[in-house]
Amino acid sequence: MMEPLVSTEWLASELGKPGLVVFDATMYLPNEPQDGRKDFIAARIPGARYFDIDEVADPDNDLPHMIPTPARFEKLMAALGVSNDSRFVFYDQKGLASAARGWWLMRLFGHESAAVLDGGLPKWRRENRPTESGEPPAPQPGRFVADFRADRVRGIGDVKRIVRQGGGEALILDARSKGRFDGSAPELRPGLPSGHMPGAANLPYAELLNPDGTMLDPVALRARFEAAGVEAERPVVTSCGSGVTACILSLGLVRAGLPEAAVYDGSWTEWASRPETPKATA
Repeated sequence: MMEPLVSTEWLASELGKPGLVVFDATMYLPNEPQDGRKDFIAARIPGARYFDIDEVADPDNDLPHMIPTPARFEKLMAALGVSNDSRFVFYDQKGLASAARGWWLMRLFGHESAAVLDGGLPKWRRENRPTESGEPPAPQPGRFVADFRADRVRGIGDVKRIVRQGGGEALILDARSKGRFDGSAPELRPGLPSGHMPGAANLPYAELLNPDGTMLDPVALRARFEAAGVEAERPVVTSCGSGVTACILSLGLVRAGLPEAAVYDGSWTEWASRPETPKATA
């Protein structure tokens, strides 16, 4: 087991040790022009490998980066040169935006020794820690066996039931911005209405972060979650635009010592695109 969040100091002291794998899990949003893989080639933490969220996904699903089958996950992890006794640290180029998706995927497929780098690459670079550039060498193939944890994910049928029952089964906690949640700002994906699932609560993921992009301490996180309606005895299902920043809420809950949430993988992109699902605005 690892702590869910590790510091740059910790990573600097562990970097290069056998069994430690560092992944750049940067994924940019549809309205962002950057290319995560291209920027990874330009500058990365030494020894890091690129974890492509859009590739570690179901290629047959039209929705963005839906979870792969266990067999596909095993195949992709083996190609990335990892095994079940590896330890994983995920970071991203924005600070703390998409790295938690990698952390959650590892846990979804049964691997607990995974963490997120607090503050990500921006904090690492602010501290003048080393980086490298260029195409990295291909890793030696590994062997990874998945142990799928179905309790850590929810599908649209589950969420329909939660909404239909009035939220008594679980609290749906949405990581999108307030404007996207209440319908006053447009969605990032063309053609999708903004709004939210009836009964859902809103906790924008940015509210879990300090001004420098690091995550709040456990006490402050608990206060934010409690203010949003989280109760220790009530299950939580996290959601967002497409299942990425929802994982930040899940990471925050674990860091706060609260029960681990399940992620609604399809999130608002799936919900909003279905004609039969009810949509609410403020």
